[in-house]
Amino acid sequence: MADLKSRFETAVAQSKKLSERPDNTTLLKIYGLYKQATTGDNTEKKPGFGDLVGRAKWDAWNSLKGTAGDDAMQQYIDLIESLQ
Repeated sequence: MADLKSRFETAVAQSKKLSERPDNTTLLKIYGLYKQATTGDNTEKKPGFGDLVGRAKWDAWNSLKGTAGDDAMQQYIDLIESLQ
């Protein structure tokens, strides 16, 4: 577990230093996996139609509902490594 957590923290740091900015779909996937790994299932209220960015982020996170934190961490690590 400690190893996974340290690898996750390394991937988070690497995500901020990517050579190219990922497309919006990939950014939303990164966001959703990060939130699922660090916070767990989304229990926040869905943003209104006027908040398009907030709504897209909420949907990305909510789509991972039920995913275990360790699984989300591993998927996050794998995704960041594939972008380098």
